[in-house]
Amino acid sequence: MEYYFRKRRWKILILLLAVIIGIGSFFYTNWLVKKMAFEERKNVELWAEATQMLASYDLNSNLDITFLVDIINRNTSIPIIIADSTDRILVEKNITFTEVNKDRILARELHKMKDENDPIIISISETETQYLYYRSSILLENLKYYPIVQFAVILLFILVAYLAFSSSRNAEQNQVWVGMSKETAHQLGTPISSLMAWVELLKMQNIDEGLIQEFEKDTQRLERITERFSKIGSVPELIRTDVAETIRSTVAYLKTRSSAKVKFLLDFSEQEVYEVPLNASLFSWVIENLCKNAIDAMNNIGTIEISIVEKGNQILIDLADTGKGISKSYFKTVFQPGFTSKKRGWGLGLSLAKRIVENYHKGKIFVKHSEINKGTTFRIILQK
Repeated sequence: MEYYFRKRRWKILILLLAVIIGIGSFFYTNWLVKKMAFEERKNVELWAEATQMLASYDLNSNLDITFLVDIINRNTSIPIIIADSTDRILVEKNITFTEVNKDRILARELHKMKDENDPIIISISETETQYLYYRSSILLENLKYYPIVQFAVILLFILVAYLAFSSSRNAEQNQVWVGMSKETAHQLGTPISSLMAWVELLKMQNIDEGLIQEFEKDTQRLERITERFSKIGSVPELIRTDVAETIRSTVAYLKTRSSAKVKFLLDFSEQEVYEVPLNASLFSWVIENLCKNAIDAMNNIGTIEISIVEKGNQILIDLADTGKGISKSYFKTVFQPGFTSKKRGWGLGLSLAKRIVENYHKGKIFVKHSEINKGTTFRIILQK
């Protein structure tokens, strides 16, 4: 479980880092935008002053107006409109329009400029006053959206990296699963063959028949386990099978090997048949793993209730226990390999159950409900 705590902490830290970078970028860009807006205001004021000086220029004077003209022509990015007190447009600059839509475009631009910035007053004469309106340049407008774009790019990068890492990790896990399962099946083969020979030898001796039958049952059980492991990684054969019968036979086996204080309740009719495409050997493993986890969660004292409901094209199987429950934050984590709250065990039971139900039977398995110190209900959904 500690591994998943650490992994969760790393995810939170990476997310926090992305948020900090995004917020830092936002404030820096906001400061930069204000700085540029201030500079643009100064440039427009200088442009207005040059315009005012040109308007009052005396043709008979020897003043060199080249510098003033240069200031006016230097503005190639800031949209500007000069209008009189009645909003009659006298001059426009850096605004794109055609003759057909000129009046509409200029009227719209003037309205936007009034909303965005205070006008700069140009005194032409004692009786004539003009007003210079302007709005931010395209560069400044685009810069305002830069933090949002940057933050989105950071999040996209983290998402792509996470998906790539998850895909690589899942592929590696699949290889480990298959390799481990095949090797386990191979290693079990020899001792099982030896046990079968010993059982046959015991039959020839004056040994209690009941004892021999128990040996045979356990040997057959080991054979089924070996068969299960050998099927991991290959496509299992699915045969239309009564899932209720598979559950009944699995529970019957578990009853003889569980504490008498553990009660099994089967909440479905003996006569009802629930046929689905199933690999009975593998699915029995799922029920067994869920029941064993439930028994551990109940400390060998409590009730396990299994119900089956037919709903449309689906068979819903609920397995409920009266154990210690699961925190809601772990509803998905419990199915990950290695997750366990027990001092012993590998934490592979639920992960294996999920793989069998979802990968091999195209079904679903999840924690339907859980309450601390009251119990947990797992739901399995199979397609008919």
